[in-house]
Amino acid sequence: MNDLELIFSMLGDASTTETAKNRDTQEFHQNKKAAQDGGTVAGNAREELEQKSHKKVSTKQNYLTKLQALLKG
Repeated sequence: MNDLELIFSMLGDASTTETAKNRDTQEFHQNKKAAQDGGTVAGNAREELEQKSHKKVSTKQNYLTKLQALLKG
């Protein structure tokens, strides 16, 4: 996972949490809808960045491996 993948993942999580709080979700189906909407926010942002940068955000790169190599350095 690279930095951008992590950022968009965090955006999806934060969007979901904020949506669920604002809607005062109580049941599974309400939380599921909030999660879908939060994922849509992050997905739309990712797609817009990919269109403007002409590069894919998702990679096969493993962030943890890169971090471990830096720490061993």
